[in-house]
Amino acid sequence: MAPTSRKRQRRTPSHPPVSRQRPLGTPDRTAPARPADSSTRATRMLDWLLRRLPARHREKAHDYLVLTRMDRPIGALLLLWPTWWALWLAAGDWPPLKPLAIFTVGVFAMRAAGCAINDFADRKLDPQVERTAGRPIASGRVTPREALVVFGVLLVFAFVLVLFTNALTIKLSFAGAALAAIYPFTKRWTYLPQVVLGAAFGWSIPMAFAAVAGTVPPLGWLLFIANILWSVVYDTEYAMVDRDDDLKVGAKSTAILFGDADLPIIGILMATLLLAMLFVGQRAHLAWPYWLALLAAAGLFAYQLWLIRKRERGPCLAAFRHNNWWGLVVWIGIVLALAVR
Repeated sequence: MAPTSRKRQRRTPSHPPVSRQRPLGTPDRTAPARPADSSTRATRMLDWLLRRLPARHREKAHDYLVLTRMDRPIGALLLLWPTWWALWLAAGDWPPLKPLAIFTVGVFAMRAAGCAINDFADRKLDPQVERTAGRPIASGRVTPREALVVFGVLLVFAFVLVLFTNALTIKLSFAGAALAAIYPFTKRWTYLPQVVLGAAFGWSIPMAFAAVAGTVPPLGWLLFIANILWSVVYDTEYAMVDRDDDLKVGAKSTAILFGDADLPIIGILMATLLLAMLFVGQRAHLAWPYWLALLAAAGLFAYQLWLIRKRERGPCLAAFRHNNWWGLVVWIGIVLALAVR
């Protein structure tokens, strides 16, 4: 007869243990090391640039750089291309070095400032969204107060840059700062935050015309409207990535507003944008390279529509990032058209 064991078997609890929510601002050790949409190449570059800092400072510096999206430069490029369109069109050729340098540096400063205030505004929403749960504030690596300080410092730095331009550009900069501060909060009360984003991202266009030409002609405002259309296109593609999560947490976007009609509406917006850019070329009397670039841009839009046809997260994010090439192609067309005119 086999001996019986005196050891009692462990009883499994009949109900799962209650999970305790961490206090807001406390680091979440299970959070991802970096946001899900970070660029691997840019992250490696940041690590290389910070490698000589002491470990205790290197980690915090890295968190600040991630807060300002230096690990994801696509947003800065989407802001840079329209700024360069405006600078070249305002100058009618290669723009003067001074405004070119001021606006190029200013683009990165204002985009970084906008990201800091965006994460501050979304500090309670980001932990609930898969793509943004690893952001510095959402994971507790940066406090909301630190984000506000970063925003203020970058805003002051950008304003100092503007002081080297003229009075009209300085006056316009106040509206640009207001748009950058307001945009992150609009997704709580309107389904059109992408329109506000387009105005914020595109405000560098009238400022660039003011800095180079001393005035903002109809061409500048036409380009500004075109940029709003472009922003709605690419940020709707971006919002399609988070649509399910946004519905759960109550955030609003054009992706939610458009619903099942998102693909045809994006296609209509793309066609309207191409028409607006056609009017830009006519008003600026641009030569044939611009029209070839616009034809290529139409092809790039067709490829984006093909990418998002199934509304899957990965392809939608790829389509959003693909807009960098769209902006670059249009800029090359403007540069070459002005060069051969």
